[in-house]
Amino acid sequence: MATFPTSNIGGYDISRLIVGSNTFHGFSHFSKARSDWLRKHFTPERIFEVMCACARQGLNATVSMQRPDYAEVLRAVEAETGVHIHWFATPGGNDLEQLKDGVCEAAELGAEFCLPHTMWTDARLMPARGVIEEAEEAIDFIKSKGMKAGWSTHRPECVTVSDRAGYDVDVYIQIFNSEGFLCQVETDWVSNVIRNAKKPVLCIKPLGAGRIMPPTGFGFVYSHIREQDVVAVGNMSVEEAEENISIVRGILAGQEAQAELQSTRSKAVLMAGD
Repeated sequence: MATFPTSNIGGYDISRLIVGSNTFHGFSHFSKARSDWLRKHFTPERIFEVMCACARQGLNATVSMQRPDYAEVLRAVEAETGVHIHWFATPGGNDLEQLKDGVCEAAELGAEFCLPHTMWTDARLMPARGVIEEAEEAIDFIKSKGMKAGWSTHRPECVTVSDRAGYDVDVYIQIFNSEGFLCQVETDWVSNVIRNAKKPVLCIKPLGAGRIMPPTGFGFVYSHIREQDVVAVGNMSVEEAEENISIVRGILAGQEAQAELQSTRSKAVLMAGD
């Protein structure tokens, strides 16, 4: 079993690359057709195959909504590989009571981290007042269920507001990629927020939901975050997972981000000759 560089988040050693789940759950952020295909393609058996490949390469965490079928896959992966997959669960809801229902479910399913989803968090972010409404109640409830708390957000202001308010959280989830896909401000501002956050940051959508080539995307993100920060990426197959992990492993070892170039007839003249 391979090892992978880790960060300590909330007392847990978490691999600096973790498994994203939008591909597994059919959220392509691209088109209805692609999302529909993903939902048909990713049976529990296929999710299990990709997760096992990641675990064998040293990845030991995932970020996902709370779903009983996903919990079953994670337990099966641990039984198969011996690697426990730490779970960053992201329950949502339209109000605090709905959020609490999701928090309870996440705890029952075995999540170690609970970060209210952007649909809940960002709707309550009040930058002018410097607060996240109902934050203390949500954090206290999460901790009462034995999980580490944090915020899942699409707005970098959430990180700065939370830090200044002194909320008792352990981690933030924040979008970050070289194209600024779904980022709320310029990438240099997002980078600045991440580097100055008082807690580790879990960066999501590093490849812009498939819009950015892996060497470019991973190279950019890891060069602009800190050693305590981690990155989540979704994978379409075992082969893609292994390639992504290899690229990131090289980056973290101080090497230039590289992947095998894909040859087509139109690129023949670009190939080095004798």
